[in-house]
Amino acid sequence: MKNFMSQRFFIRKKVYQNIKDAFWVFCQSLSFFWFCVRTLTACIQGPFYRTLFLNQWQMMAFQSIPLMALTALFTGMVLALQSASAFASFSAEATLPHIVTLSIVRELAPVLGGLMMAGRWGSSMTAEVSTMRVTDQIDALVTLSTNPLGYLVVPRILSATLAMPLLILLADVVGIAGGGIIATSHCSMMWSQYIVKILDVLVWSDVGAGMIKASVFGLTISLIGCYQGYYATGGTQGVGLSTTRSVVQSSTYILLLNYLLTSLLFQ
Repeated sequence: MKNFMSQRFFIRKKVYQNIKDAFWVFCQSLSFFWFCVRTLTACIQGPFYRTLFLNQWQMMAFQSIPLMALTALFTGMVLALQSASAFASFSAEATLPHIVTLSIVRELAPVLGGLMMAGRWGSSMTAEVSTMRVTDQIDALVTLSTNPLGYLVVPRILSATLAMPLLILLADVVGIAGGGIIATSHCSMMWSQYIVKILDVLVWSDVGAGMIKASVFGLTISLIGCYQGYYATGGTQGVGLSTTRSVVQSSTYILLLNYLLTSLLFQ
């Protein structure tokens, strides 16, 4: 009887905990949705801080070029190397440019680029905004009759949304070139043959779909990063926790959104 009562108490406690967790997730979802609505309102109403936008765009676009290019280069080389080893068994090395091109443009460049920028942009945004929150700088902006969302969040969101497609376009070119290095060195393929096969398989709809994914990923990274920073609490420890949550949530949403967008764009 005692074991039965303790087991019953444990089950009841587990149910209450699950309900509590579900309610917390629901409240967080409502808070994030309200944050997005307020940000959109601030973006429409203005004012637009052009200098802040240009500074953020320069940091996100130009300073991220080496990281994005390096990621794309070795991704294309590894993909081509693995594909060449597999296709050699079937004497199908001629299809290597097709596999590399479609994989890079459709999936690998947007997804891996988004994950890399989630670590670079998301952590940076969250750390900056959360530091301003715990040091009462955001409250000071309110005191000065300045909308914190329009001043801090909108420039970062617009910058990330516009910078990501350009970086992914660069990643497409560098990744395909990385695959070409392996194709010409391991498969006895000429660069002219490689380029011709790329042009045969590559269509603008694939490139456009990759750009759409990139914009959505950039918007997601910036919204989550700014949201986690804007509502950070707990001093310096809260800054670290918010930064960690930002990177984890951004990476998770990128993988989820990639599946949804692939289902919509490539049916």
